[in-house]
Amino acid sequence: MDIYIKNMVSLRCRMVVQQEFQKLGLQFKNIDLGKVEIPEEITGDKREQLKANLHKWGLELMESKKSILVEKIRILIIEMIHYTDELPDVNNSDYLSEKLGYDYSYLSNIFSEVKGISLQHFIIEHKIERVKELLLYDELSLSEISWKLHYSSVAHLSNQFKQFTGVTPSFYKKMKQKRSRNLEDL
Repeated sequence: MDIYIKNMVSLRCRMVVQQEFQKLGLQFKNIDLGKVEIPEEITGDKREQLKANLHKWGLELMESKKSILVEKIRILIIEMIHYTDELPDVNNSDYLSEKLGYDYSYLSNIFSEVKGISLQHFIIEHKIERVKELLLYDELSLSEISWKLHYSSVAHLSNQFKQFTGVTPSFYKKMKQKRSRNLEDL
């Protein structure tokens, strides 16, 4: 059985959830981003206490089926973009549909309804965040980043990057390098 936790996005969040489960003497099999696999359902006072404890950390125990589905979508996108070396060879809509077993238009509508932004916009935001990250690592050229994140061209990546950040990828990289040099001078 799985329970889903909103706003769980990092290793630190996973450690917090593990700590809260242990404090309450609750059993778990596995803790992943946004999801805890448990051997049996948590009910009553323990569930309410877990809810309250997680809330203190900015985490939220999810109850509705729509919210849980949106969280599954969110987790898949984050894992796909941020935690894999290569994006899947299929397009995002096919990937999400295949992994979740729902038609993409249904997933997209539910996501927009719950999150207030389109699913495509969310994917692009995360791709741009990944581009920023890769630019700062300075290990890949813009062409390699473009290929790695399945952009049709460097121009497409650059246009989308500027649309979301207000600056070009090369300007962003120079700005961050300049800022880090200034910090080193302190």
